[in-house]
Amino acid sequence: MTGGGELAARWVIHAVGPVWQGGGAGEEALLASAVSSALERAEEVGAKSVALPAIATGVFGFPLERAAGISAAEARRFAAGAKAVERIVFCLFDERAFEAFEDALERE
Repeated sequence: MTGGGELAARWVIHAVGPVWQGGGAGEEALLASAVSSALERAEEVGAKSVALPAIATGVFGFPLERAAGISAAEARRFAAGAKAVERIVFCLFDERAFEAFEDALERE
């Protein structure tokens, strides 16, 4: 975790997602852990809102729809017990990512 610098954010919580290797190397559990750990760290510092990207879906090659489902499920699981965090926002790069996360959140 670092300070937000010139961003309109107090902190930046760094999360490293897994490199997609075809799905047989525990990538789904690793992604769930990355999302969960970032949210838990936000809770620890008392953040009221958290913005998450589509972790690991860029150069790491994690399939977008799978990542959306995992990230949405982790966000919902976390939100059910959160005390400080009141809002979780997914900040997404393009329309395709938006639609994948929208679909995943509707299914959750």
